Amino acid sequence: MAEIVLNVEVRERTGTGGARVARRAGLVPGVLYGGDKDPVAISVKMNEFRKALYTGKLLGHLVTLKYGAETQPVIAKAVDMHPVTDTPWHFDLYRVDAHQQIKINVPLHFSHHDEAPGIKRGGTLNVVFHDVQVSCFADQIPEELVVDLTGLDIGASIRVSDLKLPANVTAAIPVETVVATISGASSQADADDAADAATSEVAATEAAAAAEEGGEA
Repeated sequence: MAEIVLNVEVRERTGTGGARVARRAGLVPGVLYGGDKDPVAISVKMNEFRKALYTGKLLGHLVTLKYGAETQPVIAKAVDMHPVTDTPWHFDLYRVDAHQQIKINVPLHFSHHDEAPGIKRGGTLNVVFHDVQVSCFADQIPEELVVDLTGLDIGASIRVSDLKLPANVTAAIPVETVVATISGASSQADADDAADAATSEVAATEAAAAAEEGGEA
C-alpha cells in the first residue's frame, strides 16, 4: 500500500469561508473527489501535510487517506501554494482503487549528459515535455521515467517511443511525440536571431504606428 498516510478531518463549512476557518486553525483545506460518491470537504494538519508534500511522494502518487478507522487509497492530483508565503493553500484528492487502471503524468529524468557526444560538443538539451502521461495501475505508478542520453548527438530527437517504460505501464499520448532534442550552437543561434528579428520587426511596426498617430495629432 502507499507509503504516505494523510489523516484527514471532514470540514463542516465549505467554500471560501470554510477554507479560511480551516487555515486559521492550522489546517490545509482540500476536497476529496471521484468514485461514485459526492465530493467531501476535508482538511489535514499543516505540519503533517508539509511533511508529506516535501517527501516528493505526495503529488501524483498513490497515498492512503485515513479518517478515524476508515482508510481509502487516493491520488493527490493538485496542491495549490500561497503565492507569497509558498505554504500549502489547498489540495485535491481523487478516490481510486489500488488496482484501478488510471492515466497520470510521470516526470522525466534525463541522465548521462556527459555521455552524449552532442552535448560534449557544445550542443544543448532542449526539453519539450518535463513529464509524460502514462496509463498504469494506481499502485504501480513509476516515480519517474529515465531518459538515457548516452550516445546522442546533435540533431537527435527523443520521442515517447524511445522511453523505456516499466512493465504494465503504457504511454497515453502518441508515441511519435517528441519530448526532447539536442541542438547545436548554430541551431540555437539561428533560433535566437529569428527571435531578435521578430522582436525588432514588432518594435519597428509599433514605432511607425506611434509616429503616424503623432502626425495625425
